[in-house]
Amino acid sequence: MLTDRLQNYAQLMRLDRPIGTFLLLWPTLWAIWIAAAGRPSIKVLIVFVLGVFIMRSAGCVINDYADREFDPHVKRTRNRPLAAGRVQPREAIILFAVLCGVAFMLVLTMNRLTILLSLVGVLLAATYPFMKRFHHLPQAHLGAAFSWAVPMAFAAETNSLPPVCWLLFAINLLWTVVYDTVYAMVDREDDLRIGLRSTAILFGDLDRLVVAVMQLLVLVGLYLLGLQADLGWIYRFALVWVAGLMLYQQLLIRQRDEQKCFKAFLNNNWLGFVVFLGIVADYWARPV
Repeated sequence: MLTDRLQNYAQLMRLDRPIGTFLLLWPTLWAIWIAAAGRPSIKVLIVFVLGVFIMRSAGCVINDYADREFDPHVKRTRNRPLAAGRVQPREAIILFAVLCGVAFMLVLTMNRLTILLSLVGVLLAATYPFMKRFHHLPQAHLGAAFSWAVPMAFAAETNSLPPVCWLLFAINLLWTVVYDTVYAMVDREDDLRIGLRSTAILFGDLDRLVVAVMQLLVLVGLYLLGLQADLGWIYRFALVWVAGLMLYQQLLIRQRDEQKCFKAFLNNNWLGFVVFLGIVADYWARPV
């Protein structure tokens, strides 16, 4: 039935699991607000919010296509539409192409620099799912893919790529490695059994320590970002909240319990929101 097919496509695009969309959206909004000094273009906002939604969906589709032989052997993923045979690989490729096409039509409304950068973004999104076969740092590749909206946002707002843009890119790349490592801790045993690679496997017993060090680096980076962007006390207060969320995540993963690791991963949505709230509130409180 058509209804069942559409529901399977929706699940393939993770429309029922929006956490990835939020994790991609927050740093995109950070970048837009900072690039525009607190006064973003409505057109840029609309294009990028829609683009985040579409490209995250496209990323999920190509991810499941790449993992279609592995997902049936992993407890968390065995019921995904491709793994369960409810969607055929050819359908997934067509859906991925359609989503990328729609996203590219949106970006064509932006300036030339943004359009050129978008080509790199598509390449990163399309290649990330295959990296776990070749090396133990697919989370870093995902970080680059999830962070590429940052230079695109600066290009769209300012038609330039200033140093603060690349600082924010580096911060978000590292943050992505943090939360995706925690996410990979959920699947570590299954990944080891079927021969996939991840930072959770690479770090081994040092996983919590390495995550803590990276969280500290993210926090320092966010503080330096505030200095670069001339953000004030409201933003710095938000960073205190961010530090508390990081500590909470460390408490959740201390026993490496799968459900609590997943809860720690989900908690990063709040972390991204708090940073965004701090940026927006700081600009809003400034005298006109």
